[in-house]
Amino acid sequence: MIGLIVVTLLGAAAAAPTDDRIVGGYRCPAHSKPWQVSLNVGYHFCGGSLINEQWIVSAAHCWQNPMAQIAVLGDNHIWQNEGTEQYMSVDAIYWHQSYDYKTLDYDIMLMKLAHPVTVNQYVKPVALPKACPTPGDMCTVSGWGNIYTDQVFNPFYLQCVEVPILSNKDCDGSYPGMITDRMVCAGYLEGGKDSCQGDSGGPVVCDGELQGVVSWGFGCAEKNHPGVYAKTCIFTDWLQSTMASY
Repeated sequence: MIGLIVVTLLGAAAAAPTDDRIVGGYRCPAHSKPWQVSLNVGYHFCGGSLINEQWIVSAAHCWQNPMAQIAVLGDNHIWQNEGTEQYMSVDAIYWHQSYDYKTLDYDIMLMKLAHPVTVNQYVKPVALPKACPTPGDMCTVSGWGNIYTDQVFNPFYLQCVEVPILSNKDCDGSYPGMITDRMVCAGYLEGGKDSCQGDSGGPVVCDGELQGVVSWGFGCAEKNHPGVYAKTCIFTDWLQSTMASY
């Protein structure tokens, strides 16, 4: 008998604002992730990372009509205006030309803001990677997605979780035939700590560099099913050339 396997896209469905969040993590110290972005269409649906004054990196599967959304930067409590936020309209979106919505290969996109942000202690870009990560490197994933594996509860405050980069062998073993060179796994094979729905597009930061974009996984924090992320280091040339072109 063939069992049903559900691939969990870690972004929110457009019609369902009951998204998931970081599982097994903790509340991030306020404004400790100044590159964190909330993509909002009347509610938070995906995350993103500010990489310079006018550009955000997110997951291609988070695409929404740019005219219908805003990017919120400098946020901590997602439902309170704390005076640190910058609300930016999105001018244009460029997803990778090789993005495959069936396999989630090349799951990365760039968003150009209509105006540059004001860089300060609350809003600050994260560095792009100079090299690819090494298995065992510890990284921080952040987002406002679900905090439970078996029910939906969205946090008010930004959540963080520390997870290690996994080897290609462990990643392939967890998802046979599904992992490409553009993907990297991070987490624990025993489960318990992971990103979840609503975290999609958000940052995986290792040693101050953006090494991943929250993409997909089977469930959230399940045993032998670590989180799968777009491998940012593979895309640095594409990111730089796209920003230079537009």
